[in-house]
Amino acid sequence: MAWTAADVPDQTGRTVLVTGANTGLGLETATVLARRGATVVLACRNPVKAKAAAVRIGGSTELLALDLASLASVREAAAEAHERFDRLDLLINNAGVMVPPHRRTVDGFELQFGTNHLGHFALTGLLLDLLAGTEGSRVVVLSSLAHKLARGGLDFDDLQSERRYSRVGAYNQSKLANLMFMYALQRRLAASDTARTIALAAHPGLTSTELGRHLPAPVRPLYALGADSVLQSPALGALPTLRAATDPRAMGAHYYGPDGPFETRGFPVLKASIAAAHSQAAQERLWAVSEGLTGVTYDLRSV
Repeated sequence: MAWTAADVPDQTGRTVLVTGANTGLGLETATVLARRGATVVLACRNPVKAKAAAVRIGGSTELLALDLASLASVREAAAEAHERFDRLDLLINNAGVMVPPHRRTVDGFELQFGTNHLGHFALTGLLLDLLAGTEGSRVVVLSSLAHKLARGGLDFDDLQSERRYSRVGAYNQSKLANLMFMYALQRRLAASDTARTIALAAHPGLTSTELGRHLPAPVRPLYALGADSVLQSPALGALPTLRAATDPRAMGAHYYGPDGPFETRGFPVLKASIAAAHSQAAQERLWAVSEGLTGVTYDLRSV
């Protein structure tokens, strides 16, 4: 039987933080959770768009300024979250950037790796005590079908695309890094003194969102033409995230995606990631690199 938004349990009393919640998948995810009773924190870079999203969502919403391309902003957002909230039931690492021209974050990281992975790595680590102090809490990491194109694994010799930049290649690497981070985080959580928090992941299939704005100009018309026949709506694309976040049967390290042809569309079911995502040696290397680049360390003994 298809799992839909109607299957999301009551979320009354829960506090949820969704990155990039002002548009696309994040907006749909936040809307469903708010309508099910959660207090939803819209963690967004653009305050004007965030306010408009809060009006559209209704329910109980809070705004939190967050620019994942700036570690200073990540630290400020985490500090503010600690001041304003005494619990965190769900952290949904949704925000991302896809195939932009070659750019760097304010900290000098390649934009896609820096935003999609490093920003969320830092944010999760800085909020981990709030999560670990909340029974039944979850971290949901948004990956992509694109991770399957990085079958050779992460290029640790050029994570920042300093030697060569490929828009698509860098995106694929960042989405593989998202999954590797989730698996490594879940392993740490399971081995820690607290069993309150689990980590999961999801991917939306092929969904029509603003992520397509950076596609090369010749491709954009094809993207638009295929919207109805190939791309699914953000409401459907958000279902894997919602299932990972709320299904009572979901477990740590579960990875959800659409059940349709080639995982491009459909309703959320458990999916498998490529072998490269499961290499513990590569996961641990990525973890060490991420701690070194962000300055954020995870001390699970203190949570």
